[in-house]
Amino acid sequence: MSSSRLPDDRPRLRASLALRLTLWYAGVFSVTAFLAFALFYLLITNLVRSRIDTDLLRQADEYNTVHSLQGIGALQRFAVLRAQAAGEEKIFVRLLYPTGVAFSSSNASHWRDLGVNQQAVRAVENGEGDVIETVGLDRHRHGVRVLYSHLGRGVVLQLGQALDTEARLFEGFKPIFIFTMSIIVCFGCAVGWFMARRALAGVADVTRTARRITSGDLSQRVPIRRHGDEIDQLALTFNQMLDRIAALVSEIREMNDNIAHDLRSPLTRIRGAAEITLLNAAGIGDYERMAGDAIEECDRLLDMINTMLLISQNQAGTAEVVQERVDLVALVHQAVDLFLPLAEDRQIQLTTELPDLCSLQGDERMLQRLVANLLDNAIKYTPHKGRVAVALRCETTMGEAVRLSISDNGLGISAADRPHIFNRFYRCDQSRATQGNGLGLSLAQAIAQAHGGTIEVESEPGKGSHFTVVFTSGAS
Repeated sequence: MSSSRLPDDRPRLRASLALRLTLWYAGVFSVTAFLAFALFYLLITNLVRSRIDTDLLRQADEYNTVHSLQGIGALQRFAVLRAQAAGEEKIFVRLLYPTGVAFSSSNASHWRDLGVNQQAVRAVENGEGDVIETVGLDRHRHGVRVLYSHLGRGVVLQLGQALDTEARLFEGFKPIFIFTMSIIVCFGCAVGWFMARRALAGVADVTRTARRITSGDLSQRVPIRRHGDEIDQLALTFNQMLDRIAALVSEIREMNDNIAHDLRSPLTRIRGAAEITLLNAAGIGDYERMAGDAIEECDRLLDMINTMLLISQNQAGTAEVVQERVDLVALVHQAVDLFLPLAEDRQIQLTTELPDLCSLQGDERMLQRLVANLLDNAIKYTPHKGRVAVALRCETTMGEAVRLSISDNGLGISAADRPHIFNRFYRCDQSRATQGNGLGLSLAQAIAQAHGGTIEVESEPGKGSHFTVVFTSGAS
């Protein structure tokens, strides 16, 4: 039920992500443009305000010059004429006593609400410099800029200039701003959608590949666009994961085939022996022989199953490894003594090169199986009158603490088979005629890894093999 909903849900999630990315792109783009416009507006406003202030100061200098050269009467006439020339609605001039009382002004019909800032007058009289402020008036809804300046001989100039003209300039800027911002938002959405779709294209490839794999096609791989970005890294990692999964599936299938084959053979023998005995048994002795054969076959099956479990436990790190000081010299001697009769039967020369003392912290029973498996493997694939050599070196002063080497001049292993010989149930072509189940080397490697060691192999077909177990800790 959930699998039927999944194909419908995923496109909506992908579209939702693309939409969110588009909105983020458009939002950031629009906010950036808005901030740029706001900065531009502030700069223009400050520039206009600075120009007005400069103009007011220039006019104040003219009034001061007239007052200094021609006196107060000429100043009054000049103020009226100047206001009329510039426009009495735009310019207002008022002459004040130091007390803030006006004694002369231009036409105040448009400036009735403009009072006198006594604090500014005192500041001017105290020599603190000119004072400029912005004042809001009913008749001038955009405000006026007012200058207070000291003209000398007890006269303070109050000069006002309306900001209506500049305000109309900014009002004309508003529709341009709105129109431009609309275009920017639309452009930001288009660019955001394009970038979101382009950025998610690689994710869509991963999704499509995952769906095909879900349907059972493990051969699918995500195409890599060679951009070197995070999406390519994701695709590369995804493909590596698929390669690993495909290899594991192949190994599992091969292992299942081998398990089925190795289980079928003894079970077939047990069933065949039981059927023959039931049909042709002449007495109790035949049944006893049949029971003995069945027990022997069952022991082989149990040994194979137990070995598989031990390998799995060691690889998973769940095996119970008894930590004790193991005398490797004695352990190798025991193993060689155990296999010496088999080697003598095949006229194989079995030699040893062992130090006086060498021990390792580990599980003695597991280490015995490791040495026994490697010796059995060497003798099994060495022809009559061949050679098998066992060497043990304990180097506590070097990085490699213990090296156990087992060499033979037997069949050897091809380069194609060497990467697979430690896989469970894997058997080389030349070893299929030899009795075995392909678990010996797998178990040896698992035991070595459980003791912090590794197994290295050097081999050449027809010239023999050289197995080396290296333990890098716990030696003495």
